Amino acid sequence: MHLRAAHVLEGNWTGTSTVPSRGLYPHQWSWDSAFVAIGLRHLSPLRAQTELETLLGAQWGDGRIPHIVFNPSVPLDAYFPSPDFWRSSTAGRAAGAPRTVQTSGIVQPPVHALAAWLVHQADPGLSRARSFLPRVYPRLAAWHRYLLHRRDLGGGGLASVVHPWEQGMDNSPCWDAPLGRITPASPRTFRRADLDHGSAEDRPTDLDYGRYVRLATDYRDGGYADGAGAGRFAVEDPAFNALLIASEHALAAIARELGAAGTARHARAERLTAALVERLWDPAEGMFFCRDVYGGGESGAHGAERRSPSGDRTSEPRSRSSARGAEQRSRNGARGAEQPAQSGALGAEQRSRNGAHRRERRSPSGALIPERSVAGLLPLILPALPRDIATTLVRTAGGPHFGLGGVARLVPSYNLTGHAFDPRRYWRGPAWFNTNWLLERGLRLHGEHGRAEELRSALLETADASGFAEYVDPYTGEACGALGFSWTAALTLDLLHEPSGADQVVSRPGCDAFDTAQGAASHGTPPDGTTPRSSFETGAKGGDRG
Repeated sequence: MHLRAAHVLEGNWTGTSTVPSRGLYPHQWSWDSAFVAIGLRHLSPLRAQTELETLLGAQWGDGRIPHIVFNPSVPLDAYFPSPDFWRSSTAGRAAGAPRTVQTSGIVQPPVHALAAWLVHQADPGLSRARSFLPRVYPRLAAWHRYLLHRRDLGGGGLASVVHPWEQGMDNSPCWDAPLGRITPASPRTFRRADLDHGSAEDRPTDLDYGRYVRLATDYRDGGYADGAGAGRFAVEDPAFNALLIASEHALAAIARELGAAGTARHARAERLTAALVERLWDPAEGMFFCRDVYGGGESGAHGAERRSPSGDRTSEPRSRSSARGAEQRSRNGARGAEQPAQSGALGAEQRSRNGAHRRERRSPSGALIPERSVAGLLPLILPALPRDIATTLVRTAGGPHFGLGGVARLVPSYNLTGHAFDPRRYWRGPAWFNTNWLLERGLRLHGEHGRAEELRSALLETADASGFAEYVDPYTGEACGALGFSWTAALTLDLLHEPSGADQVVSRPGCDAFDTAQGAASHGTPPDGTTPRSSFETGAKGGDRG
């Protein structure tokens, strides 16, 4: 299996980066490259570093990392939207788009700092000799600043996505309600290249695609400026923000490697975890939900009623009280773990938290989107998540909606019992390897070793049997989408390295889960394709991708 997975990555390598698949996705995608680097570090740490460096070389001046970096040798009609649609070097000039390479103008989930830290750990000597971390750290820090400042559209401290393609789970039913406000572009104005490589029954509908195109067109014509135009599309997604938090922890580890304290980044990660609970956790439903920033009116500050995902009517103050209780427990745990010498940082952290709460009370609250998605389980990767919330998430994952360890071979992308569930249609039910890989890491982090091992075994078996498929039917494991898919092969390689027990630091909220003791890693590969695995290795393909 190790050799077969390595063969997939070799076949998709362009010389400077890895395409997700040669036919359907012939360019470089942002979070794909992060996952690919995580797997490549077991084959070639140098190539893993190059993967990330190529992507970061296309970063915009405002800090955003674009979701596609286009290969100029690929014909324009091979993929839509193509470079002439995005017009990055002209439409994105004010935002600092590069002039020497063509990119898209939207982003994808921020897995990159986590990937960079794990790649460094694979061969610290090579990394230091090449000054890998000193070169990528400023770019990763600018990327996080962009998300935390330009994309805090809800005013509560979390980053918002402004297009479904940004969150990665492009065709999720979570987007149906906010997309309903968007007038679709006429089908006559674009040609869908994706249907050349996949069945229409498995892909987004023409109506949804028309809305994707309209959103992207309007964003482009606005110069890729953020925060303009209330009533459009802005969603706070739990998976996107959980990956941002995980990468903040990784940036703290990188900062320490470079001689800085990293304390401020840990504090920021804890504040973001508290904001995630405050704004997106629903205790009655036992999971996190997306928040439609422009939906529901200005209800949050005044305790107006909202509709919960179960359909019950609950009051905003009661929901917030539950979330604040969990947040307070998390804060108290973090205070207990801090040393007295860090009291000044704690004071600054508390002032920042209070400011975030004041902003949240002043701003429109939006409304939670009543759709159960795998995104609502992925905060399980966070080390400082309150223990009761982590326990509840595990229970929800194993319940009837997701079937972990039960009716489902792999955890589906969407609620098995949901009205929009489809086991084959893009992100509306199929199981994806990157989300299940994240869940496996989260389960192991929070002490669920038995469940994690069962999921790991299912992932390896399904990846191999499906030909490293893009995604699969969650019940049968039948291959869907592209075969020989890069992140499936890369994450298979990562799973083939036995997990160490050194990643369990959940009892110390606020500590860096990515900087615990490492297993003794040999970067060669024995004949059976296995090597010792390093400690907590999470991170987060980009759906229909745009």
